[in-house]
Amino acid sequence: MSSEFVLSLAERGIYTILLVTGPLLLLALGVGLLVSIFQATTQIQEQTLAFIPKIVAVLIGLIFFGPWMLNTVVEFTAEIFNNLNRFVG
Repeated sequence: MSSEFVLSLAERGIYTILLVTGPLLLLALGVGLLVSIFQATTQIQEQTLAFIPKIVAVLIGLIFFGPWMLNTVVEFTAEIFNNLNRFVG
């Protein structure tokens, strides 16, 4: 197994992770930004106020993006297992 192959495999793995986690992270970022703007305009300085909307948004995101995320991870895992003979020798 060459170093180029290992780097290619690591690159595909990182790309898959970013692809799968990206929508939920962007959703949490957007909701956090909206809550922060709301807190700044109303001068409510409660630190725990931002957590509940983020958690709810991520759970709703998991409901919508969950099947796609699972499909993407399963495809990547199946590709790894199907090419297992290339890894061993």
